[in-house]
Amino acid sequence: MTAVISGYGMTEMSHNSGRTVLDQAAEACQQAIDNAGLQATEVDGMSSFSLYHDSVPCSAVAATLGLGDLNYLMDADIGGQAAAHMVLTAAAIVQAGVADHVVVFRALNGRSGVRIGREPDTGGSTAFRYAAGLLSYPQVIATWAQRYMIETGADEQDLGAAVVAQRQYAMRNPRAVRRKPLNLEDYLSQPFITTPFRAADCAIEIDGAAALVVSNRAKVSSSTHPMVAVRAGVWLSHQADLDLGGSYLATDYSRSFASHAAPTLWERAGMAPSDIDIAELYDCFSGLLLMNLEGFGFCGRGEAGAFIRSGETGLRGSLPTNTHGGLLSEGYLHGMNTVVEAVRQLQQRAGDLQVDEPTTALVCSGGRVAGSAVVLERLS
Repeated sequence: MTAVISGYGMTEMSHNSGRTVLDQAAEACQQAIDNAGLQATEVDGMSSFSLYHDSVPCSAVAATLGLGDLNYLMDADIGGQAAAHMVLTAAAIVQAGVADHVVVFRALNGRSGVRIGREPDTGGSTAFRYAAGLLSYPQVIATWAQRYMIETGADEQDLGAAVVAQRQYAMRNPRAVRRKPLNLEDYLSQPFITTPFRAADCAIEIDGAAALVVSNRAKVSSSTHPMVAVRAGVWLSHQADLDLGGSYLATDYSRSFASHAAPTLWERAGMAPSDIDIAELYDCFSGLLLMNLEGFGFCGRGEAGAFIRSGETGLRGSLPTNTHGGLLSEGYLHGMNTVVEAVRQLQQRAGDLQVDEPTTALVCSGGRVAGSAVVLERLS
């Protein structure tokens, strides 16, 4: 039995949707169901994720869409590491024969509603972070970026290269929230918000929703576009801590989860980094993109900045990367839009941003001590 991504949907992304999270979730999920050529009553599974209860439960969306009996339902509260993980889990559910069509979605008003870092004190690592003066996620991740730069010799121009390269994609992406042209000189002229990050180094918070349908290939009969198989995946928590914001047990602050997860992922996929046509990598902050490129073996340690500047991550490069503009420019939908972009590319439905004939993609979600990744493959 082969698990495939049979459809996807996405709402407009904005700073102020003027809509409920439920309304946006229902729209994206209905689009995905229609895109898969299914009727709502054929969907028998649903999963989603949130962070500090910023979304709506699957049951509410299922009721809104008029779904039938569900054989699988999962609401997770694990934040940005979740998108690839939820797709991988849905694929496992399908392959186990538990459900035939699982809708996976992420929906939130991440700009006009509950914003990251403004949630109530939920215990865990919060008291320790605050006592150390780390009051926001940019400050927390900045400590990792600083350590990475010290260990590898990377500098602010390397961070800027990542930001500028992804903005080039976003300028051609009508969905992107950040589309204003940006060159390295413009980037370097911006003030720091927390060293080494400027505003452009940080993902842009948005309102919106995205959804995918993971299906049993044998149960998809009316699709008009290529199926995308979930070939392999991995979820890894390297020295898990008190909560999502914690990293106090980590022993290496200069690498992301990718360095630890890559050997398992490539073994399970029966592939090497050179077998990947496009990479859609989690980039809530620019430094994380550099770590993920190196961690998965697409370039050597400390070489990500040069790799990007050489054009290798561009549309006609050897590894087109974050072809939607990434979370830095398209919008921070916690990585679900990144998975959707990989599917769009593999189905050759990416319009002006289409890569020439890609057949394989790596998508990852999360970054520091925990994250997930899936290898997707277009089927003939």
